[in-house]
Amino acid sequence: MTAMIEINHLKKSFGENEVLKDINVTVNKGEVLTIIGSSGSGKSTLLRCINLLEKPTSGAILYKGENVLTKNYDLPKYRTHLGMVFQSFNLFNNMNVLENCVSGQVTVLKRSKEEAKKIAIENLEKVGMGRYVSAKPAQLSGGQKQRVAIARSLSMNPDVMLFDEPTSALDPEMVGEVLLTMKALAETGLTMVIVTHEMGFARDVSDRVIFMDKGVIAEEGTPEDIFVHPKEERTKAFLARVLETN
Repeated sequence: MTAMIEINHLKKSFGENEVLKDINVTVNKGEVLTIIGSSGSGKSTLLRCINLLEKPTSGAILYKGENVLTKNYDLPKYRTHLGMVFQSFNLFNNMNVLENCVSGQVTVLKRSKEEAKKIAIENLEKVGMGRYVSAKPAQLSGGQKQRVAIARSLSMNPDVMLFDEPTSALDPEMVGEVLLTMKALAETGLTMVIVTHEMGFARDVSDRVIFMDKGVIAEEGTPEDIFVHPKEERTKAFLARVLETN
């Protein structure tokens, strides 16, 4: 397996509060890795450290074998290799759907407008939003906005896609359409790291599942390892709690 991202002894503190404690994890090329755990367990902070929206307190993040935290590493270039889909859609309300998917390609990747439009339309088709190219975000449902946000990230041709609880801000009836879109992407061999509270989805799409608790990786394994044969008591307690409420 080819390692895309290796995280070694990663720590992150906010003041006195140590949110991530000695995290070690590898993301392999073509792998779908899901991260589950209670609110406040450090899941989203880990994701934000991977793309350096948060600067780790210590440790190393290796991208294709090179530590991105070294002094002279080209961080803007590194970030172009990562797509990020947030809980909130972060679309530009003054731009239509197509323009939202074109602007980053032109400004960051220096593509021509024609090429950027072609790539954007391909990706909007891929997520089922091809007929909404002229719509403004205000005219779309939450689920449609999130699918546009996914298409916008895909249009940057990332090596790795990061999803930070992409369905948590959606009405329940919108969740399914976004999860289906992500499932289809997973089947294309895209490398994906997904923080999610959708346990059925994590079980279905993951190659590997990480359970985080109080800033550490408490357990990791295949979906079967985690959901059917969890070893750790805290994993069992978490699953019993969330599966009971679903």
